[in-house]
Amino acid sequence: MIIVKDLSKTFKVSRKQRREEGTGHGTREILAVDDVSFQCRPGRIFTLLGPNGAGKTTILRMIATLLRPTSGSIRAAGFDTVKDPGKVRARIGFLTGTTKLYDRLTVTELIKYYADLHRMDGKLFSQRLEEMMDLLGMKEFASRRIGKLSSGMKQKVSIARTVIHDPEVMIFDEPTTGLDVMTSRSIIDLIHRCTERGRTVIFSTHIMSEVSRLSDDLAILHRGRLLFNDTYETFMHGMKEDSVEEEFLRVLREGEARWA
Repeated sequence: MIIVKDLSKTFKVSRKQRREEGTGHGTREILAVDDVSFQCRPGRIFTLLGPNGAGKTTILRMIATLLRPTSGSIRAAGFDTVKDPGKVRARIGFLTGTTKLYDRLTVTELIKYYADLHRMDGKLFSQRLEEMMDLLGMKEFASRRIGKLSSGMKQKVSIARTVIHDPEVMIFDEPTTGLDVMTSRSIIDLIHRCTERGRTVIFSTHIMSEVSRLSDDLAILHRGRLLFNDTYETFMHGMKEDSVEEEFLRVLREGEARWA
């Protein structure tokens, strides 16, 4: 379970950044997330949909305890992310495209390293490793060093090290961006497998096809504000356009009009 309540995040803008924006740009702070509230329930996939710069990654990083909220609160797996960050980290898996891997380690060595960080029992690790190898199609390169892998292979390794300890909460930040069809399919299959095991999954994307394939619940985010927050079924029933993409753009336009 993830409970996000009245969440806001402000970043300070340095003098150098203000100069880069132009001499007339006097803003000293940027409001990246503006009073956002939602809940992600176990056994369901909660999709954060929004254009680049909408605030999706900032929200996910706050849930993962990598950033502190400016205001509001987050509870993940029963713990407050600010008061009990260590307990939250022990119960979540966070996949982001910016995570670096250790090139000198083999695939198995790297996944074992993360399992050891979570103090996994050796027998349980072997069982989980076998599951990940089968599900993600990693057996053929399990003994290869990370530095010799393709980008798609590395992403599979990142996913395996993220979920090896079978966390209660899974956080996926645009995990399929730039990947081939087969790798993307493996990742999507894994996300569905997580919900079948009763895990809480939050997934961010700007790819429309993934919204319909994955979403149980949907939040549309733009300029740090929530424009929609309900089930995907409700979104579909309320559509005024002919496609999900056009309806998404319509929601964004309506949001822009309200702020003008």
